Amino acid sequence: MVKAIPEVTLNDGTTLPVTGLGTYGLWGNAGANAVSSGINAGYRLIDTAYNYENEGAVGEGIRRSGISRDELWVTSKLPGRYHTYEKALVAIQESLFRAQLDYFDLYLIHWPLPNQDTYVEAWQALIDAQKWGLVRSIGVSNFLPEHLDRIIKETGVTPSVNQVELHPFFNQAHQRKVHTDLNIQTQSWSPIARAKDILSNDTISQIAESHHKTIAQVVLRWQYQIGSVSIPRSTSPERQRENLAIFDFELSDSEMTAISDLSRPDGRLFDMDPATHEEF
Repeated sequence: MVKAIPEVTLNDGTTLPVTGLGTYGLWGNAGANAVSSGINAGYRLIDTAYNYENEGAVGEGIRRSGISRDELWVTSKLPGRYHTYEKALVAIQESLFRAQLDYFDLYLIHWPLPNQDTYVEAWQALIDAQKWGLVRSIGVSNFLPEHLDRIIKETGVTPSVNQVELHPFFNQAHQRKVHTDLNIQTQSWSPIARAKDILSNDTISQIAESHHKTIAQVVLRWQYQIGSVSIPRSTSPERQRENLAIFDFELSDSEMTAISDLSRPDGRLFDMDPATHEEF
């Protein structure tokens, strides 16, 4: 039996479960079924994005689950091609129409695209979308400290969340410190990194064996103990349940350090540096 998922309180007073279901690559009927099974396994935070092209499947999965909408937290994200103020507001509405939802619980700017230099305008659109009830909480994704500083300085509004690449091979220690200082919740995408790299890692394997847990469970527990909200993706109902079973054990300080020490400067999985990466 999966224990109740703890929640964190964001800087705007809303709450968020400490782990959720990632949905990248979950499309069509199979995607809807995966979302439904995830919700029935115990997930209450569901993460999607405009550019995942599956907001409709996520909405359908929510309906198939039979769980009341007000028990769920649904996240989506704004793509780079809609960073101008008017386009951003329309994109949010279109995403809601696709998902057949009245609001998003959390809405993020997917990438800053600093070379385009319109992310402050996009952030202002999210601020107004929140005022108008389209979204409950607003945040960003893949924003570096300089991007965070700029939107806060120019709008006076601090994001509630910054979703970044974060896993044992890229632990984002400095970025997490910035988030703590600004009272921004860290959220992790690709929290388990690449399966082949994680499964072959002796350090994590030994820790998992000592706790009689899977390697994924140990990594997700590490994510929880460093204070990050993780969003692992899985289509298997069994694996979905396993990924939620991380609240009945605890990693020691030495184990946490051993996992964190696996981080390396070139640890990004896809060489997607927010300073230069452009996602439209």
